[in-house]
Amino acid sequence: MDRLYAPSAIPPSPPTDPLDRLPFSGWWPLLAGALSGIALRLVFMGKPGGIYAAMMGSFIYLAPLLVGIVTVCLAERRKRRSWGYYIWAPMLASVIFVAGTLAIMIEGIICAILIVPLFAALSAVGGLVMGIICRMTGWSQRAMYSFAVLPLVLGSLESRITLPERVETIERHVLIDASAEKVWQQIWNVSAIQPQEVDRGWMYRLGVPLPLAAATEQTADGLVRRITMGKGIHFDQVITDWQPNRYVNWVYRFSKDSFPAAALDDHVLIGGQYFDLKTTSYTLTAKGAATELTIRMQYRVSTQFNWYAEPIARLLVGNFEEVILDFYRNRSEEKSSAI
Repeated sequence: MDRLYAPSAIPPSPPTDPLDRLPFSGWWPLLAGALSGIALRLVFMGKPGGIYAAMMGSFIYLAPLLVGIVTVCLAERRKRRSWGYYIWAPMLASVIFVAGTLAIMIEGIICAILIVPLFAALSAVGGLVMGIICRMTGWSQRAMYSFAVLPLVLGSLESRITLPERVETIERHVLIDASAEKVWQQIWNVSAIQPQEVDRGWMYRLGVPLPLAAATEQTADGLVRRITMGKGIHFDQVITDWQPNRYVNWVYRFSKDSFPAAALDDHVLIGGQYFDLKTTSYTLTAKGAATELTIRMQYRVSTQFNWYAEPIARLLVGNFEEVILDFYRNRSEEKSSAI
């Protein structure tokens, strides 16, 4: 009888994973995911246009997916995680991944800042995919290995695919309280550009060196506007059409030493594989005693992810136009008031 009324035996608690007792043990899956991304980035060190270039779609899309997949796979081997974990942990691992590439100096700050939102979103997708696999199948480890191999295979083949080319034009204008002649003089030759005059430009805040001066010269090739910027950057703007005090148009010309080593990320070089400025024009229209200055810039974006890269280029180029128009307005109005 005593046995019938004896309290039920309490089931033993599941054994605790020794790793859970270590400080910051919850971070190990995130760090492993970030390291998988860094390892893949070390493979994708090829030159633009060659195999295993970092701007390939097989890296841009699949590296963050792999980060999310590794993060969730390793976390699930320890214990079941929530659906929320499948999203936030890969996103954080992706941020650590990008920060790691900056720390070991294989990525530049400009590219890192611009790519983080996309990488974080794709890592969350990878985490959700792996979460579903872990809950519905027993193939999590095999799936992880398959995803790890996929970018390596595609990266060796993608260089044979022609990059899509997208050419866009942006126009901005400003009203300047100065004569067209005064505005024209500022466009033709400008010196001693001060950081506070242009540093609100987003591209400069991201790390692009500030402009220093522009000087128009008569050369054997015709009129050329020489541009100098910080970190030794220099290039030419070859004037193809102009009407004094009314209109000027130029195309860009770069030499082998236009961009010294480390002056800009290879991925965002003007005139490079992935981005180029094609033409710029200024139109000056008299508005009584004032002048309306219009800038029109044409640029090219060539990547396997133009849907993401082109809107960023549009924002940066449009912001640059607004900043440079304000610069010419301030310089022209200052010169006019000084007379």
